[in-house]
Amino acid sequence: MTFNTERLNLKPTTVEDAVFIHELFNSPGWIKYIGDRKVYTISDAQTYINTKIRPQFEKLGYGNYTVVRTSDGAKIGSCGLYERDGLPCIDIGFAFLPEYAKKGYAFEAALKLKEMAFDIFHLEELSAITSIDNKASQRLLSKLGLHQNGTIRLPGDTAELLFYHIKNT
Repeated sequence: MTFNTERLNLKPTTVEDAVFIHELFNSPGWIKYIGDRKVYTISDAQTYINTKIRPQFEKLGYGNYTVVRTSDGAKIGSCGLYERDGLPCIDIGFAFLPEYAKKGYAFEAALKLKEMAFDIFHLEELSAITSIDNKASQRLLSKLGLHQNGTIRLPGDTAELLFYHIKNT
């Protein structure tokens, strides 16, 4: 299922997005705030898509979406709904290539996905996590209506993350 906003198209990530996923996963912001996913080659990206992204779509009907700018077809970021170990409900997350930051794209994509989570996928609540030093992500989550609710450590990780939450009203 694909979703559209005024400027963006959110399409399920497939192996055809491997070059883009490789670039995004190795961008400075991704490495700093999300972490090294060991996607060092296009082949690694294809494997990641086939083993991590595609199975969640098959299981839940939603997952990671590649965000495409409609004006020129540029793949600019990703936004998704993720089932994560250690979180009490589905997690909303987003990441964009640096050249597309601070243009409102992340908010536009995440707002649409939040609406779809509640209206189409009938989720009752969403969570989000972000690093303590990622102020831009914190501002965006607050703008989306999520409220910070303490900190959390994911299983097998030592990093303390800020935990955000929202219930469908």
